[in-house]
Amino acid sequence: MQREDVFDLILRHRPFDAQEAESCAAVKIFLEEHEHFWQRSNHVGHLTASAWLVTPEHSDALLTHHKKLNRWLQLGGHLEAEDADLLQGALREAREESGIQTIKAIANRIFDIDHHLINVPKEPSHVHYDIRFLLVAQDLNFSISEESHEVGWFALEDIPQIGGSTTLTRMARKTQIGWFADK
Repeated sequence: MQREDVFDLILRHRPFDAQEAESCAAVKIFLEEHEHFWQRSNHVGHLTASAWLVTPEHSDALLTHHKKLNRWLQLGGHLEAEDADLLQGALREAREESGIQTIKAIANRIFDIDHHLINVPKEPSHVHYDIRFLLVAQDLNFSISEESHEVGWFALEDIPQIGGSTTLTRMARKTQIGWFADK
C-alpha cells in the first residue's frame, strides 16, 4: 500500500462536517509521521478500512454489533498484506463480516473518515484512522461472523437511535441526502 495513493484519496475527499474535517487532518498528520501506517504492529495507531454497506435503494445500512467493542458499527477492520489498496480492504472486510459476496463500490473514493481510540483488554491503547467506502450489497442475505454478536439491516432514519454514534448518524445522513452522488 502506497502512502502517496492514500494521500491522494484523502486530498480528494471533502469532509461533511467539522468532526470529519478534524479526522481528515489527524489522518494526514499520522501518515506523515509513520512509515508503517497501515500495519497492525504499529501500536500508536494504524489505518483501517471500513464499509458503509447499503441496500440497492440506499435506504438501509448493514451494521454489526462488534464483540470486542460491544457496540454497533459499520463493517470493517484491519488491512492485510494482500489488500492492494484501502477500497480492496473495505470490500474484503465487508465480505468476511457479512458473508455477502456480491458487493460493489459506488465509487473509488472515500465516503467518510474518522479516527478514534481503541482501548480493549490484551491490546495496547491505539488509534484507528478509519477510511470508509460506500458499498452496495446486491444480495441482502447475510451471515454473522465470529467477530459479531449480531448483524442486521437498519433503516437509515433509525440509525441515530442505535448506540448514539455520531459517525453512524453522519454516514446515514450523507446517504439520505445523496452526498456520494456528485462529490
